[in-house]
Amino acid sequence: MSQFIESIKVEDQEIFLLDLHQKRINQTFAHFGKEGSIDLAKIFKNLEHDEDGLFKLRLSYDLDKRIRTMMIPYAIPEIHSFQLVENNSFDYSFKFEDRKELDKMKMKSKAEEIIIVKNNHITDTSFSNILFLKGKDWFTPATYLLNGVQRQNLLKHKKIKETEITLQNIKQFSHFQLINAMNDFDDMFIYPIDRITNLPGNEEYLDL
Repeated sequence: MSQFIESIKVEDQEIFLLDLHQKRINQTFAHFGKEGSIDLAKIFKNLEHDEDGLFKLRLSYDLDKRIRTMMIPYAIPEIHSFQLVENNSFDYSFKFEDRKELDKMKMKSKAEEIIIVKNNHITDTSFSNILFLKGKDWFTPATYLLNGVQRQNLLKHKKIKETEITLQNIKQFSHFQLINAMNDFDDMFIYPIDRITNLPGNEEYLDL
């Protein structure tokens, strides 16, 4: 049976974006024809977590409602190199625990992190959605692999816009940053576009 995960930000004993995480879990159960869901608020309340600081609550579950939780201290990673990789068949519509295909793509890359290209369109990295800066505005690709909770949150509050980002227009953007449940807007981790080592025109991107 498939296992699913949620990675949830907990800072100073407060849980973040709980409604969006709960919505995604509910949608997963509904999509696979299962009635009911699991109650994140109740799970968090029963964890008895009393430490301040930044933590990732990693929740693993299946559709029979078997649940494992881990509370992991978290630090935002700084990444030094990115590569575009093409995979036109990869599907990650649900947050599966099985990341073998993602790991395989990363192993073939020479960079620390990959940006997945699907049918000529920019999608996500191996662990996050991505934002691109043009002028003063931040944009996120309409062609995401997984509609992450932070992505939904920033769109809802009109902090970012959605647009088509392709191999043809990616160089129109000056910078990019990564977002997920653990990483909100963060001025410390904004990367220049040429941190992507194989931009079109520089060299061929990797076809995986």
